[in-house]
Amino acid sequence: MAEFQAVAKTGDIPEGEGRAFAVSGRMVAVFLKDGHYHAINDSCPHMGASLATGWVEDDQVTCPWHAWRFCITDGTWLDNPQSELKSDCYEVRVVEDEIQVLVPGRPEPDASASDE
Repeated sequence: MAEFQAVAKTGDIPEGEGRAFAVSGRMVAVFLKDGHYHAINDSCPHMGASLATGWVEDDQVTCPWHAWRFCITDGTWLDNPQSELKSDCYEVRVVEDEIQVLVPGRPEPDASASDE
């Protein structure tokens, strides 16, 4: 079962910026915007650039390599919002001074499945 994992302390991520953290075997970009933390997959689905290093404006981050834009609150690809392409989003909470992220585990293989 997935659990929240501490990634940073409050104050470690400047307002309007992001930072990348390894959480449960994935790289997660955590952003601070208007006093709220948001987390999405750090890797841009286009060419793999770190979204944490992108330009943050309003509720979007712009990929530093090719300027693809993603919503930091729900992962929507803002250049084509009707597309099924989006970035995974993760729940974030602050406990005392810890920023914590919940990244669901990868699905376990179905033990009841057989190759018969």
